[in-house]
Amino acid sequence: MNLIPIASPRFIEPEKLATMPSWGEIFANNNPIALEIGCGTGDFIAQTALLHPDWNFIALDYYNKGCLKTSKRLDKQGIDNVRVVRDEARSFIVRCIPPVSLVAVVINCPDPWPKLRHRKRRLVNAEFVGFLSSYMRPGADFHFATDFDDYGEDVAAFMKDMAGFDNILAPDLFRHERPQYPLSKYMMKFMSEGKKIYFVHYRKK
Repeated sequence: MNLIPIASPRFIEPEKLATMPSWGEIFANNNPIALEIGCGTGDFIAQTALLHPDWNFIALDYYNKGCLKTSKRLDKQGIDNVRVVRDEARSFIVRCIPPVSLVAVVINCPDPWPKLRHRKRRLVNAEFVGFLSSYMRPGADFHFATDFDDYGEDVAAFMKDMAGFDNILAPDLFRHERPQYPLSKYMMKFMSEGKKIYFVHYRKK
């Protein structure tokens, strides 16, 4: 597979992540680490990184095109507290994220696999959130958003029964608006079409 080279200093070449990296050396500080799984074109992570200059962000995506666009966006805006990684989420986390280290995990609009026979392929389920939990600090935030009704309702339903998490949106299981939450262009496109975004927000106890 031919991949477009990514020359950005904010992109970490895959060969540098074959084993557990020193994130303190990569970011040149020891600020807490937050992870976005599926950064798309980087508009959400760029906004969020500016809101939290005291956090280091890893923008993870499986697709080279998304990593390229995200890197270019960060370079253009001069945002230095984000590093872009091209990898599969679970493999990367096991290999490169220390246990009990993440201050936040964000998953926005993952592939909904809308056909009934494909829904077992969805990334976010109770097992995956349980897996993520062991890499999150006490007090770490889990943010999920989707434009697909069934996916939003499914995640909201199982999260209320997840041990070790508090619902920050209680008494609601989800909301369709979060005024302080940065919106990606993808989210805004769907909202302009009259579609609803399902926002879920939990915090590790």
